[in-house]
Amino acid sequence: MPPTATTTAPLPFAPAGAVARIAAASRRTQQPQSGGDLVSLAMGEPDFDTPAQVTEAANASLRAGRTHYSPLLGEPALREALAEKLGGIAGTPVSAADILITQGGTAGLAASILGIVDPGDKVVVPDPTYSLYADLVNMAGGVVVPVPLAPDLHWDLDRLAVALDGAKLFVFCNPGNPTGIVHGRAELEALAGLLDGTPTLVISDEAYADLDFTGRPFTSALSLDGLRDRTVYCQTFSKSYAMTGWRVGYLWGPSPLIQAAARIHNTFNGSVNTVAQDAALVAVRTCDADIARMRAEYEARREIMRTELARIPGLTLSSPEGAFYQFPRYDLDLPSAEVVAALRTTYGVAVRPGGEFGARGEGHLRLSYAADAESITEGVRRLANGLADLR
Repeated sequence: MPPTATTTAPLPFAPAGAVARIAAASRRTQQPQSGGDLVSLAMGEPDFDTPAQVTEAANASLRAGRTHYSPLLGEPALREALAEKLGGIAGTPVSAADILITQGGTAGLAASILGIVDPGDKVVVPDPTYSLYADLVNMAGGVVVPVPLAPDLHWDLDRLAVALDGAKLFVFCNPGNPTGIVHGRAELEALAGLLDGTPTLVISDEAYADLDFTGRPFTSALSLDGLRDRTVYCQTFSKSYAMTGWRVGYLWGPSPLIQAAARIHNTFNGSVNTVAQDAALVAVRTCDADIARMRAEYEARREIMRTELARIPGLTLSSPEGAFYQFPRYDLDLPSAEVVAALRTTYGVAVRPGGEFGARGEGHLRLSYAADAESITEGVRRLANGLADLR
């Protein structure tokens, strides 16, 4: 006889509080790559191939059987090479013992924020900014305090001074995502002045540091005496080296902060795969010319996009100085998510809604010029048509 069917009640389940906190607060959206009839100006990743010598280094590493666990802090040779590089940036010797290799910049941010923030801790972020920061703070149970940027999209130092009172942590990216703003030496020195005499810590996400188009030397938070001893420096190989899929990043900072981050990263992620680290080592040692080549191409694309956007009625352009983003304001009385949805479904162009990056990002669109010139021109043409019809 066939077995008698039984009805099983579903298991009672509610997601952990961390899941609920992220779901309640997250603004992050997933945007598609170009394909079919869709032109994507939404992607925050280089469209260049990883430099050939880096890929060959990975192949050589595989052929050599470098397929076993790596040390939890990362391969010693890579950490030493990064210590030498960071010493040049900081203007003072950097110890490889205080460098942690992470599963991309995302895992580095997660490890550092979760290693610092306790439930109820006040964490200040600019508004708008990269939305992952707030998600991670909410995961940790901290309290996100967004500080509106000034009209020029730089920090509003008066508002920032008020918000930093009693803050455990300030998290920012430089150059900025989504704004493309570069916070220069004077701005960073002002931040150091605001924090002088306080216990507030800093995470400086400098993923786009090699994409600075100001014509001035880029100023890292590590180079300032008033910031270095309170800052976790978060970096990735994704942007400078076109290595997004390789998932290699790193942290450096005061030893207790890195030890805390390492405990979190080792628990969540374990060690980064050895082959990717071997490739990253070759990138550090050999890719300066590749970085310069890609930066020059981004700068040319930046001008193409800005020229095309300037022709669209109702757009107010910002003056991005770095990264590969434009962050124009539009004059429609519509939420940015609604504008983005219409542009994608009806006009075949994907961009990111400014509201994804904070309440003060509403009314803006983020466009990436990490795309070829033809895609930029066609994508902005579709954007113009869409905005005209929505108007």
